[in-house]
Amino acid sequence: MRMRTPGADKHAPSSKVLDTPSAVAAQVRGALKDGGSAEHAAGVQWFFKDEVKSHGWYTADLRRAAVCFRREVRKEHGIDFLVDVADHLFSGSVLEERVAAVFLLEKLDGEFGDCEFKLFESWLDRISSWADHDALVHSLIAPMVVARPTRTRTVFQWAQSPNRWHRRAACVALIRGTGAKKFFTKITKLSNILLVDEDDMVQKGLGWLLRETAKFDAKRTVPYLMKIRGRAPRLVLRTACETLPVAVRRRILA
Repeated sequence: MRMRTPGADKHAPSSKVLDTPSAVAAQVRGALKDGGSAEHAAGVQWFFKDEVKSHGWYTADLRRAAVCFRREVRKEHGIDFLVDVADHLFSGSVLEERVAAVFLLEKLDGEFGDCEFKLFESWLDRISSWADHDALVHSLIAPMVVARPTRTRTVFQWAQSPNRWHRRAACVALIRGTGAKKFFTKITKLSNILLVDEDDMVQKGLGWLLRETAKFDAKRTVPYLMKIRGRAPRLVLRTACETLPVAVRRRILA
């Protein structure tokens, strides 16, 4: 099987069939290392406060390569094998390895159950940056929360965690539901819990959640923002207002 990269077939691994998830993951790691851009890798660090290891892949190219690879793995080994490959990749130290793990499983949430949900939850302990965090939670975990709302109980457990990425995950995991106007009561409950959080990664996650909620349900969200504006961190409030009309935004931020 081959992990093809646009314009970079010379870097693709051999087509030899591999029989274990760890061996396939190692093959993917080799392709990621060979197919990246050193110049882009140097620029990636600009987006992060902490040091991040990167091979310099552009997101669109990485997603296309992962989708091609996913098709071949599923054909030869099935979806359980694919999940195992992704699990090995999300243990990697390089940003593209973890994001590729998510792309391998993206949009397959309809085939996953509680076992996979617990697996993805365990990946939160491996997070190194907002990029791999948001890929994991928004693309894999959030759709599964929408599919089974009882999983919000786990989300509220994350909100109480000392780990910043678990608390941010609590916010991001509810975003997918806002388009269908779901979870409003849970969103305000979660917001009330996290308004006192001083971690900027958590504040940005909460602001993102409230912004999406305001986008799809402004009728209920605007009064809530007016209610919390005196105690909400400025970063949360500014982010939450980004999609609202200028006059409404000014009133909330006044």
